Amino acid sequence: MLGTELRRRYLEFFESKGAKRIASDSLIPNDPTLMFTSAGMVQFKPYFLGLQTPSVTRATTAQKCLRTTDIESVGDTSHCTFFEMLGNFSFGDYFKSDVIPWAWEFLFDVLQLDLSRVRVTIFETDDEAFHLWRTAGMPENKIFRFGEAENYWFVGPTGPCGPDSEIFYDTQPHLPPTPDGVWDDGRWLEIWNLVFMQFDRSEDGTLTPLPKKSIDTGMGLERTAAVLANLRGPFETDLFAPIIQKLEQLSGVKYGSSDQGAADIAFRRIADHARAAVFCLTDGVIPSNIGRGYVLRRIIRRAVLAGSSTLGLQNPFLTDLLPVVIEHRRDDYPDLETQRETILRYAGLEERQFRRTLEAGSARLSVHLESEKVTDTKQISGEDAFTLFATYGFPVELTIEIAGERGVALDRVAFDALLVEHSQRSEGNKQKFAADETLVPEIRQRGIQTTTFVGYSERRSAAITLAIVKDGRLVDSAGEGDIVQIVLDFSPFYAESGGQVADTGRLESPAVGIEVTDCQKDSGYWFHTGTVVAGEIVVGEPVTAQIDGGRRSNIERNHTVTHLLHKALQTVLGPHAQQRGSLVSADRLRFDFTHEGGLTASEMREIEVIVNEKILDDLEVRTEEKPIEEARNLGAMMLFGEKYGDVVRIVTAEDYSVEFCGGTHLKHTSQAGLFKLLSESSSQAGVRRIEAVTGRAALARTLDHERLLQETAAVLKTTASNVLHAAEKLQSQLKEKDNQLASAQKHGSESLAERLVDSATQGNAFTTVVHCIEGQSNAETLRTLADEIMNRLGSGLVILGAEDDGRVVLAVKVSKDQVANGLHAGNIIREAAKVADGGGGGRPDFAQAGGKDVTKIREALEKAHQMALSMV
Repeated sequence: MLGTELRRRYLEFFESKGAKRIASDSLIPNDPTLMFTSAGMVQFKPYFLGLQTPSVTRATTAQKCLRTTDIESVGDTSHCTFFEMLGNFSFGDYFKSDVIPWAWEFLFDVLQLDLSRVRVTIFETDDEAFHLWRTAGMPENKIFRFGEAENYWFVGPTGPCGPDSEIFYDTQPHLPPTPDGVWDDGRWLEIWNLVFMQFDRSEDGTLTPLPKKSIDTGMGLERTAAVLANLRGPFETDLFAPIIQKLEQLSGVKYGSSDQGAADIAFRRIADHARAAVFCLTDGVIPSNIGRGYVLRRIIRRAVLAGSSTLGLQNPFLTDLLPVVIEHRRDDYPDLETQRETILRYAGLEERQFRRTLEAGSARLSVHLESEKVTDTKQISGEDAFTLFATYGFPVELTIEIAGERGVALDRVAFDALLVEHSQRSEGNKQKFAADETLVPEIRQRGIQTTTFVGYSERRSAAITLAIVKDGRLVDSAGEGDIVQIVLDFSPFYAESGGQVADTGRLESPAVGIEVTDCQKDSGYWFHTGTVVAGEIVVGEPVTAQIDGGRRSNIERNHTVTHLLHKALQTVLGPHAQQRGSLVSADRLRFDFTHEGGLTASEMREIEVIVNEKILDDLEVRTEEKPIEEARNLGAMMLFGEKYGDVVRIVTAEDYSVEFCGGTHLKHTSQAGLFKLLSESSSQAGVRRIEAVTGRAALARTLDHERLLQETAAVLKTTASNVLHAAEKLQSQLKEKDNQLASAQKHGSESLAERLVDSATQGNAFTTVVHCIEGQSNAETLRTLADEIMNRLGSGLVILGAEDDGRVVLAVKVSKDQVANGLHAGNIIREAAKVADGGGGGRPDFAQAGGKDVTKIREALEKAHQMALSMV
């Protein structure tokens, strides 16, 4: 059975059991504790934790997952970083008595597995699971009991948990049957896990039965596909075969000679990493030196390294290989096709950069490895390795590998400490209120309803105080001076999300006044953060919630124009210019987008013109909710980092812009007034950042520029319309003056050089010119004068000194024949500079130095002369 057919049959089977098919979630989870979606249950974690109420009670998914805990093992016959997890879930609906018989039915009626090659494990005291398996038809000698380490599953240190039952398949049937009661980990491959969540574990380990028991299962698509086809591993299945075949074509090397051979390991590593890279890039991850971007960078670079060093792929190959992944899986994941250009652009860019990095970084690493310190200690410092990584992009894994070949270890503790510090600086240190993981369940247990947001249409609303949080705890009241978080039944306050900042405003009643400075949402509850400035707030009391209307209007201008900007960027730069982060505040907008080079002045102007034209066109801005597939068919752009349900809110500016968006917006684009770009810069590798203003802020900036233009015109004694011509004329005049000055200086230098040559000291070994220039001079002047003098001398030594803005500058020049006789300018000047409290050096024929003590210039010159005499 093909892997794609297994995927279809699994989903259809559980749909026949009443489950709703849920689309795969993004690889970027809505969970701060996880870097990537690593299991099928991740998107349902809030349901299992009781933080949210599911809209369905039964679900089935094929979830794309990424795990890098075993990345070093990728290349063997079984490990993958990217894989798909087939799952079926019950949220308080069916339980063991249903899921075990269904598992039996799917395994043996649908997949028709050989029972002699199947075993199951259960928790050591789970007699119910044992009897259910026996009733289904599993022989007693094929049911194994294990302890908590093997057959118990936890969402976290506390919360829902329960025993599980795992299903294993014999991968070596050619060997004699395993004796009853004997388990061989190397022979039995886990293909499915059934988790029976039935307890709530407290901090002290106490298990309390859940009011509603749930089911979470996971079947590895790649592993099971290999099992069904009786193959040695996932890489021989149809899920990988097209990638392997393309690699054979590109490299001229045949796959399959030896599982442990370097070439076969490289084939498998590249094939896995190619899939991982495609799906990461599709979900908005861009290669970088931190977080998810670093994981993707490492995956791509491991693939490139395997291809170049083992398969002989000396030219970039990813842009030829990745389209195979896209074409093979686009029917299951249509986003692969829509993101094709982005995938190939950034994979190709990363590969080209890495190939340059390999060449340059290897040379820099060799310098470190050959240093006296490393030779003596047999250890390369964490600081040196981190500099190679952070400054030059050289992977630490490669540093370890190359250093290890020379018997040198890395101070990994120091490197990791620097990496953490770097990550913290990069991510920033912004503090926001976040509900403690126990707070929302406690609010929910009290039966408190979620908040209804009315801010799309209202800026003021009546509300009831449902909960008060002070110092992280629920309280019944709070008084003047207290900083609190207030939960209301209705709220016009926009809670920060999607790049749009939170509203500010006021909660008030005859009894209390609260200045609201922030609003965050968690599990359907709006937490209004503010300070009680008067009176007392009590749970259950009514208040009036009023946002700052002027501030909201400014935010809406910036948000609507952000949509216009996004479309304009794609018009000017191409469809690859996709959102990678944004900030919509009251005073400005910031927009990050994928593009590998800086924008030209003409591109910036064109973008600014397009956006302002759309503002002047007075486009009607409409918002409506639609099923997600219908919204996609309309061409709505999905924004990076956002999560979408089955029904989504789309914002359209007539037929120009269509985007998924939960933010607040203008009614007409003309309400934005004016759009003005402030800056364009790099945000990270492959991502550019634009900052801009609208409305009053844009008008103020335009007026400031006009005032500056008028003032500049006045200084240049011309009109505003003639400023450019006047500036160009002034620049031409200054250039002519500079040329005249340079000519005069050259003439003066030549005259001084002639005088100094005439007064040169004639020694037995060489002729010397020693001179301290009067007044101010600089290093470049000394270099030019030294050249002039030596051109006239032909052979000899020139020693010059001067003062440059309170510092000493020195120069020594030696003719080639005197270098051969033993004079060395660098050594001479090094000792001379010490006299003036300085340092320097250089080549044997020319050297320069500086010093702090200008009173010692002549003494330093004399020292230089004496040093020279001692050399011959």
